[in-house]
Order: sequence, then structure tokens, then C-alpha cells
Amino acid sequence: MTSSPPRARILIVDDSAVMRSLLRSVVHTDKRLEVVGTAADGASALRAIDSLRPDLVLLDVEMPGMDGLSTLKHIKASGRRIPVIMCSSLTQRGAKVTIDALASGAADYVAKPSGQVSREAATRSLAHDLIPKILALTVPTAPSSFLLPARGLTIGAGLQSATLPMSSPVSTPSQPLPAASPAVVVIGVSTGGPAALDELLPALPASFPLPVLIVQHMPELFTRLLAERLNARCALRVLEPKSGDPVRPGTAYIARGDWHLTVVSADRSPSLPSAPAPQVVRLTQEPPENHCRPSVDVLFRTVVAAYGSRVLGVILTGMGADGLAGCRLIREHNGTVFAQDQPTSAVWGMPGVVAQAGLAHRVLPLGAIAPEILRLASRSQREAFELRESAVPL
Repeated sequence: MTSSPPRARILIVDDSAVMRSLLRSVVHTDKRLEVVGTAADGASALRAIDSLRPDLVLLDVEMPGMDGLSTLKHIKASGRRIPVIMCSSLTQRGAKVTIDALASGAADYVAKPSGQVSREAATRSLAHDLIPKILALTVPTAPSSFLLPARGLTIGAGLQSATLPMSSPVSTPSQPLPAASPAVVVIGVSTGGPAALDELLPALPASFPLPVLIVQHMPELFTRLLAERLNARCALRVLEPKSGDPVRPGTAYIARGDWHLTVVSADRSPSLPSAPAPQVVRLTQEPPENHCRPSVDVLFRTVVAAYGSRVLGVILTGMGADGLAGCRLIREHNGTVFAQDQPTSAVWGMPGVVAQAGLAHRVLPLGAIAPEILRLASRSQREAFELRESAVPL
């Protein structure tokens, strides 16, 4: 008779007794999880982590005394590799602190329920969002995307049913790069994304010669605050675009939550009828794809239509398989695909399915992705310079 695998040990930290009780009820809805303790403040949480050794911490954002962000920083400074999910209210202040926490190393977040008519409804609603995230971060054999779609279909992390064992590293040899140099960089990212972007984007200089378009699975308020935070930290200009904004080099565009980010060709200038048509952003509320809006696949598909082979697609950490179809399309049009490796991903779902499908030319640690992007961008810049030089009459 085989014994059951040990259950993942969860520590709940929240100053509200009602919320602690609700989270306990949510965790108990899945037999693979157990609550090993609760704490009402940050200091008690740090002591509980030392004594209880949990596998994951559910951490309230706003607490008196040591708040969630300060507690998270103490956890990370201790060197413990414990995944932390922030529990946030969908308010301006709650969202801002949550973005800072995610950029500081929190693995994910969940919105506290509001407006439910009963405790049972609140438990069901929160479990629908939270349990797949806990399992993806704690259960070694959990699929990269769980069978539950993200509630509301607009802010989820692309939780489809593609399975990917999380415990077996995958050997993915590099492939020869295409001949075409990229004219645009597109990035898809979900769970663990703010921290990944917080490392990758500041490594690109203000003179970066290509536009960068990004889908990060997040609600609307969160994406705006993420763009503002990154803009303050990066040499690149980082913004949440509006429909009609031109796609320009040296600018990173982060998709607005609950809206698909697409790229289309604008009308040519009457004064320059032979010049290439400029590309502009279009935001749409077409149906979600992969249970996501914004969707990585939607962005990648429209960018391939606009740029052809001159696309560099980058898939970073995240649950699910959003971006898989888009990367396949990039490859079919002779573009280039990079994926983040398993050890540096919070969840090796999105990059994992791309790597296992053989679609990634390079599977790289997070810290190696920006240098590779810069190398390809400098090749693009050099080719453009040589083309201009060859066009100058002698």
C-alpha cells in the first residue's frame, strides 16, 4: 500500500481574524494542502516561519506594525526560498504595495473577496483563484496550469489544462538563430512577472533600438502601476499605451489589464507614399484567449502579421500555456524565440511548454536574457546602418 505524498504546509498571515478563518477554510478545500499555523502580524509571522518551516506563506499586504512588504523583505533577506502569495485589496494603495511586493520577490497575489453574499460564496470565489496558484508553487507534480480557469476570464494567469511536471529539469539545446534580425521584441509573462521584468527591463539602455511590447497577466489598476514603477526604474520609457499610440524604438509598452494589446499598420503619410507604414497600438476587448485578457497569443499573432520574420518573442515565468501558439507562429514565420529556464522561473509553465515543444532557440536564465536581446538588437542596428550606407550615392 503506497502512502500519500506529504501535504504542502501553508502559513496564513493576516491581522483580521475573519480573513484568517476564511483563508483557513479555503486551504482546507484541497486535501493536498494543510494549514500549519497562523499569525496576526509580521513579527509573529517571522517567528512562525522559523519554527514551523512552511512550504508557502499567504501574506496580507496591509497590517499594523510590520506590514506585508516589510515582512516579505525580511523573509527574502533571511535567504529562505519560501514562495509568498500576497493577499491584496483591489484599492489604489493595496495595488501599489502589491506591485512593490511582487517586484521584491513575492511569487503571486490574490485579491481579497468583496461583495459576496455569504461566507460560502466568498470561500468558493477565493478558492477558485488561490488554490491553483498554491499548488503550482508547492506541489512538485502539479501541472503548470491547473484545470480551473481563472475566475472572470480577464485577469487570470492562463490556467489551461496542459500538464508539465514541475520537478524534472528539461534539457533544451540551443538552436541556430534565424538570419532575419528582429525589428521588435515581444514578451509574455505571468506568475513571477513583476520581479522578472524588474530585472530584465532595467538592463536595456535608453538607446535600445527596438520597441518592446509586453503582456503581463494582471488586472487593469495593477498594470498601470507596474508600468509607472518600471518607468521610474528603467532607462527605457515604459508606459501603458492607449489605442493609436505609435510603436517606437526605445519604448516598452505594457498591456492594459482586461484589454488585448495588438499592433496594426497605420495609414502611410501622403508626403511619403513609398515609406513603410508605421505600426500603432490597438487595444481591444475581443473575447479572452487561453482564459486571458490581455493574451500573449493575441499580441504575438498581430505582431507577426505586422513584422513577419523580424520578431523576437520572449516567454518568461508564468502558469499556463498562453504564448505557446504565438511562439509557434513566430517560428513558422522564421522569427526568433527565447524562453526563461526552469531554475530561475517562479513557475515553469508558459516557458516550459514552449521549451518542451522545441520552439525556443534559446532557453536562458533570467539574467542572461537581456544580454542576448542586446546582442540581437545590435545586429539589427548594424544591418540598418549598413543599409543606409549602401543607399548613399557615391
